Amino acid sequence: MTNDIYGPFPGRAEFADALTEGQRVRYEQLGANLDVVERRIADACAAAGRRREEVTLIVVTKTHPAEDTALLAGLGVTDVAENRDQDAAPKAERCVQLPLTWHFVGQLQTNKARSVVRYSDLVHSVDRDRLVDSLAAAVRAAERPPLGCLVQVALEKEAGEGEHRAGAAPAEVRALADRIADTPGLRLDGVMTVAPLAGPLAGDPARAFARLAEIASDVRAAHPAATMVSAGMSGDLEQAIAAGATHVRVGTAVLGVRSPLG
Repeated sequence: MTNDIYGPFPGRAEFADALTEGQRVRYEQLGANLDVVERRIADACAAAGRRREEVTLIVVTKTHPAEDTALLAGLGVTDVAENRDQDAAPKAERCVQLPLTWHFVGQLQTNKARSVVRYSDLVHSVDRDRLVDSLAAAVRAAERPPLGCLVQVALEKEAGEGEHRAGAAPAEVRALADRIADTPGLRLDGVMTVAPLAGPLAGDPARAFARLAEIASDVRAAHPAATMVSAGMSGDLEQAIAAGATHVRVGTAVLGVRSPLG
């Protein structure tokens, strides 16, 4: 059997049989890490009285090679995320035949919109009107299906902190959500946040994610289909799930310490 882990996905058993010795070592390491994360998610769901199926694991593969992404697909991972277009675009192209949903989670400059819409299924970091316009124009140019969009919420801005950080202030979220929903080529899927580093919610992810849940509820009141709540990472996924997160973004706990950025 040829060792083409990027080719049309043959199924998990056949995929594993084709690995080289070095690939198998990494495959088993990733599998063990995934098992730990899966147990954490399942336990958090049980503690919150939620079904495990209500939470989607997105593995954040940034700075790790395309081979790791392919191995994750072989382990049954369906959703992966990147935060830099210059890394994501070639990786997504390499893995285009694998059964993966691609999420873009990083701060996005408008001049990268055309590239990002070529491979991303969802963009979690929509935080301003100008980016809405750029993404919509890029979708039209690419003649692709609608792009899923989440409003990135900067919770620290509610307290007047983090002026230069990415994300919309909570007071701005509803209007931006309306703008996305009304823009052809875009689909409003929900909201996203990162636990804040400043302001009264800093260091308290449980309260931060509870605040995001309130904001998400307000968005859903106007846009019932916008059900995604993207929150929680390796260190705070339990608190996010307790607050109602539907998607958790986990990198280090699955892939290990990332290599330095180039």
